[in-house]
Amino acid sequence: MDLGRGAPVTGADAAVLWTPPADIWERSQIGRFLRAQGFDDYDAAWRWSVEDLEGFWAAVWDWFDVRSHTPYERVLAEGDRSMPGARWFPGATLNYAEHALRAPGEVVSRSQTRPPVTLVPDELRDQVARARAGLQRLGVGRGDRVAAYLPNIAETLVAFLATASLGAVWSSCAPEFGTRSVVDRLRQIDPKVLLAVDGYRYGDKDVDRRNEVAAIRAELPSLEATVAVPYLGNGGIPDAVSWSDLVAAPGELAFDAVPFDHPLYILFSSGTTGLPKPIVHGHGGILVEHLKVLGLCSDIGPADRFFWFSTTGWMMWNYLVSGLLVGAGVVLYDGNPGWPDVSELWRLAAETGVTWFGASAPFLLSCRKEGLRPGAELDLSAVRAVGSTGAPLPVEGFHWVYEAVGKDLVLSSCSGGTDVCSAFVGAVPVLPVRAGEITCRYLGAKVEAYDETGRSLVGQQGELVVTAPMPSMPVGFWGDSDGSRYRAAYFADFPGVWRHGDWITISDHGSCVISGRSDATLNRGGVRLGTAEFYSVVESLPEVADSLVVHLEDPEGGPGDLILFVALTDGRTLDDALTKRIATELRTNLSPRHVPNRIHQVAAIPRTLSGKKLEVPVKRILTGTPPDEAAARGALANPDSLDIFTTFAPTA
Repeated sequence: MDLGRGAPVTGADAAVLWTPPADIWERSQIGRFLRAQGFDDYDAAWRWSVEDLEGFWAAVWDWFDVRSHTPYERVLAEGDRSMPGARWFPGATLNYAEHALRAPGEVVSRSQTRPPVTLVPDELRDQVARARAGLQRLGVGRGDRVAAYLPNIAETLVAFLATASLGAVWSSCAPEFGTRSVVDRLRQIDPKVLLAVDGYRYGDKDVDRRNEVAAIRAELPSLEATVAVPYLGNGGIPDAVSWSDLVAAPGELAFDAVPFDHPLYILFSSGTTGLPKPIVHGHGGILVEHLKVLGLCSDIGPADRFFWFSTTGWMMWNYLVSGLLVGAGVVLYDGNPGWPDVSELWRLAAETGVTWFGASAPFLLSCRKEGLRPGAELDLSAVRAVGSTGAPLPVEGFHWVYEAVGKDLVLSSCSGGTDVCSAFVGAVPVLPVRAGEITCRYLGAKVEAYDETGRSLVGQQGELVVTAPMPSMPVGFWGDSDGSRYRAAYFADFPGVWRHGDWITISDHGSCVISGRSDATLNRGGVRLGTAEFYSVVESLPEVADSLVVHLEDPEGGPGDLILFVALTDGRTLDDALTKRIATELRTNLSPRHVPNRIHQVAAIPRTLSGKKLEVPVKRILTGTPPDEAAARGALANPDSLDIFTTFAPTA
């Protein structure tokens, strides 16, 4: 794979796999919305949406009847389009949870461990009111952080909405995260309350997490209470409030009216250095962005049951929960999507009446490789859209969906990120779906491809940048009082322009192809992993002097090849025992996704004169670039250390 070029967009010559019906503009919400604004052409509407930001976002606000306790003064403070720093809807006070519970659909929760749960709207509201009262008894109020170490179950959704209703700040980690991963995240935000399970089940395997919970609690001095959510029933968590006690007493379903940019939740996205970035998203930014991307671009509404396979450690969980904003029912799933076989999620869709089915590109490709034909084997007649994210979906994946799932559905290959908790690009029902292409740039997302000089490209691969602000761009990073870490993360390369870290090619008719990460952040199975987290674990071993990890993407969208290189101490040699020990440490302290496919010993890890590891140059060498082209040797502290990596490049 040539990371400097990427596959060209085939444009109008790409095979059309689905064409919108003639009446789509009348019966889709996005069609009705755009016609109400005077548009019959998506491209013209997109240009309006990114050029007239005030007009577009005011129209979204009005269309969805956003309930503000105090009115906004204007859409952008003094018309300010600067990045970072754009202030949206100043003066408005609102609450995300109030909108999520205004007219929600059912919450359907399915688990491989626990009995099925369905909460109808009144039951959902009652559970949230009870949890809200329980959190108040624990002293939780506006601005306090509530953290969760929970799977994707109904209690997690209830606790999140209760937290948001109080103006408190939510953050969650999936229970498969190891102690260090959790502590490195949560210690940055000083949570007052932790909700946790005693363990979890993945397929047919029970995983006890009581020791991890104890270790996490010991590392969080800010904790004043722990709430134990029953799961494995293996003895529970000592000195914790039970979930049943938390929700025992009825409560008032009230909503704290907070400013538009008041923190709603903190998501974590790992970079190449330092601790995971604590990304703060605001009530208002997430509310209007998710109303737009789900209600308009994805055309999800009260008639839908929305499902996306996710753990609580991935932004797609937050995205899924926002289906409630547009009145859809949401389907939660807790378990191994490949157990007892890869048909499991399709059976779930058939049994629960899913209309909008979302998963990762690697999952869809694994179904293809297994020869699945779920549309023929199960009743998936309700499914009208399939979403794919986490990695580029190749042409073969597009064809499989239309051949094996259904011909009359919208396939939305989409891409975005934790950083905006949304998608920049994807499919809309008013445009055709072409094989191998992301259909369009979403309304309100001014996505461009830049070359290294900041020139906008069409038909050529460049850096994915966003050149106009979006409401769901982060409020900031937690604890980053001067904004320096936030600016460095997105705005250092092109001042005033958001650099996202992906390679993108945009065709002359607006479709896109994304061909992987342009930085060293790893993306495995749709979950972004930071190299710093690997190093903190691997290099804590006394035998390891230094290390470097890279991920080689699979051009067919599979999980790819995760390769760890280690330089050992005192002339040691990498043997089977040390290899297994490294893998065990990564699995235990981080997650199973962090376990490399291969571990190799090298004499030295290449570093710059300032001490930075050269992940990207090594990745380029492993994909065929000569070492002298991959990095300037004069800038290296150890120039000869690059050459050995040519021997590890996969052979054709």
